Amino acid sequence: MNRADARKLAEQLVSRMTLEEKASQLRYDAPAIPRLGIPAYNWWNEALHGVARAGTATVFPQAIALAAVFDEDFHQQVAETISVEARAKYNAQSAHGDRDIYKGLTMWSPNINLFRDPRWGRGHETYGEDPCLTSHLGVRFIKGLQGDGEYMRVAACAKHFAVHSGPEAIRHEFDAVATPKDMTETYLPAFKAAVEAGVEAFMGAYNRVNGEPACGSKALLVDLLRGAWGFEGHVTSDCWAIRDFHENHHVTDTAPESAALALKNGCDLNCGNTYLHMLQAYQEGLVTEEDITRSAVRLFTARYLLGCFADDCEYDSLPYTLVDSDEHNALAQKAAEKAMVLLKNNGILPLDPKKLTTVAVVGPMAASDLVLKGNYYGTASRSVTLLEGIRAYLEPFGVRVLYSAGSDRVVNRVEHLAQPDDRIAEAVICAENADVVIACVGLDETLEGEEGDTGNFSASGDKVTLSLPESQQRLMAALAGTGRPLVTVLTVGSALNVPEGDAQLLAWYPGQAGGTALARILFGEVSPSGCLPVTFYKGLDDLPEFTDYSMVNRTYRYFTGEPLYPFGYGLSYTSFAADSLKVAGDEVTLRVTNTGAMDAETVVQVYVRAADNPDAPLHPALAAFRRVAIGAGEAKDVTLTVDPNAWTVVNAAGERIPAGPAFDLYAGLHQPDARSEALTGTKCLYARVNR
Repeated sequence: MNRADARKLAEQLVSRMTLEEKASQLRYDAPAIPRLGIPAYNWWNEALHGVARAGTATVFPQAIALAAVFDEDFHQQVAETISVEARAKYNAQSAHGDRDIYKGLTMWSPNINLFRDPRWGRGHETYGEDPCLTSHLGVRFIKGLQGDGEYMRVAACAKHFAVHSGPEAIRHEFDAVATPKDMTETYLPAFKAAVEAGVEAFMGAYNRVNGEPACGSKALLVDLLRGAWGFEGHVTSDCWAIRDFHENHHVTDTAPESAALALKNGCDLNCGNTYLHMLQAYQEGLVTEEDITRSAVRLFTARYLLGCFADDCEYDSLPYTLVDSDEHNALAQKAAEKAMVLLKNNGILPLDPKKLTTVAVVGPMAASDLVLKGNYYGTASRSVTLLEGIRAYLEPFGVRVLYSAGSDRVVNRVEHLAQPDDRIAEAVICAENADVVIACVGLDETLEGEEGDTGNFSASGDKVTLSLPESQQRLMAALAGTGRPLVTVLTVGSALNVPEGDAQLLAWYPGQAGGTALARILFGEVSPSGCLPVTFYKGLDDLPEFTDYSMVNRTYRYFTGEPLYPFGYGLSYTSFAADSLKVAGDEVTLRVTNTGAMDAETVVQVYVRAADNPDAPLHPALAAFRRVAIGAGEAKDVTLTVDPNAWTVVNAAGERIPAGPAFDLYAGLHQPDARSEALTGTKCLYARVNR
């Protein structure tokens, strides 16, 4: 069904409603209108990395981990799988009259905000710090969710529009000030791409943007989104964000005024309760019936596009048995394997189980089920912790596994009545009796997450350091002191600086099959192939104030210091060489050879910078990427298409204009920076391109 037809049907249906009925449909928990055959509908659902908060579903690696795969096709496959489960669950639940929260077809995903600062607690919900990567992955996630059928399989929602990336603690009152250049160059490209991809919905942010609350911003919602970009879908508020207008931002005085400001500027749906005051706003002359009708029509257009009132929707027959299938579990495992990033290796990895007698698995994250999940997750029926994965893998080889938590995640003891560091001696004993130590340390959603989440250790969910919690730091120092070979496995959704370890593998929040995937990588069945979608910094001293939204000295494009691990970086168990670079128009071709002894995947990356142009970013920016599988000794010609934005620059007025005539183009397996070259021992290929 095309939008014009759906809108016509929506207009006809809404025209039969009373004013009160129209207003009631602007709530996220829209009530039924029995006389018109309209069932209740709850708009709030989540699909960040699997159907969330509504019972059993396949739990994929967290969004930041999916970004580390650097694979558009695979990303869309994951989104398609999520949407199939969402529709199958909806079909079964609605047939039983269950129309509760988290059980609709409007998925408030993906989160395509830019991860500009490693302190931001919600950064692991995003696709990282780069506009090109975020745009391409966001588009494919949207297409995977919505499908290409007669109706939408589910509706995607691009959030949080548009300048939102912490701090969490003050998001309800904060004004994010960004220059026109930073808006166009950094904060807006992924959202513009989402509109071009046909995304059905946008969600605003809690904070103000350049003085206006995002969920009631004329500049963002009227002038840009619906005006310049021609967006025709619907807009929802973030949850209880409109209440912030009068309670925290103080741009209005009353709830009716807040409801009117949001509605007038195009926020159709209220997640929260402020639109309960819409009829009072009408009585006070703050909104018209036409304003209310306009938003109701947009919302019912979405429901028609989803086939909610159709007898012939092709997705209505999707059975519940598709949920949590073996095939989906296998895909979750594959995603975790592709996402993990080898940060450091002195040759200790991969481990050979045939040469091992005893392995010590130590750390508070080893046996944690929570650490697999990230946030906004469903209930996995077959979770494999890191410890379980390692133990299951080694069992056929007769290798003994010794385990100790070693420490609490964050407090200084495991048992409340014990002395501080009450598990360190046990951890050291395990290490002393083992051939190798695998330390599973890091964070989880209670240590980096969303403001107000009940499980957050800190009120804001933001990080205050790039180091491990002190309890885990003491554990790592004790393990390093044993002199035993030490493999560090990091579970985290953002940058950390953990110096200990002969090898260091970034597992992220790897999803339900995380333990199985980790073991297959540690013991050499699969080569690690993920790449960092964010810069890992050495510390916070190198960065501007958290509240500074300027891009000066932020992300790899503008950072002036030396990173710990650069954006785009990741090691392998094999070696690759690139040569024969050719550039023809927007196409870049190079030959990549697997010069090692192991079949593996790698990510080919292209970076471009307008030569000698003062409006260009400080460093070459990602312009194309492609994951390829190459057998040992095999060579492949790889062709990539450069993102059109790479041939432009954004000036101080926020105008994107053609650049050139000369461009510096780099192609290879990482960024063209000195730190990446030092860590990998390879250089990117270079071409001067004239256009």
